[in-house]
Amino acid sequence: MIEGFAEGSLVILNLVNPKEKFFGLLMSLSAAGVTMRGVNLDSFEDWARQLAHEDEPGISPVTMFIPLFRVERIFLDEPEGTIQSYAERFQSVVGRPVREYV
Repeated sequence: MIEGFAEGSLVILNLVNPKEKFFGLLMSLSAAGVTMRGVNLDSFEDWARQLAHEDEPGISPVTMFIPLFRVERIFLDEPEGTIQSYAERFQSVVGRPVREYV
């Protein structure tokens, strides 16, 4: 693992070709790529609301491998000043920690 990005960290991945963003649990990080379990950020709010309302699962996390050439940036999911992290936003909507669902 690369320093600061331990297995089990909650991360945001920015990808290129095509441009996509994912939020989830980092499973491994190597010279070959990134393995994570998560959801596309475009679906994050819908996923949290679905769980909060106990709706039929329509969106759920997937385990994926992304080759390193597609990875533009990796961020730890951390609050920034008054802006909540995605994990904190999830907890405020669902009422349970995001780690229980990824």
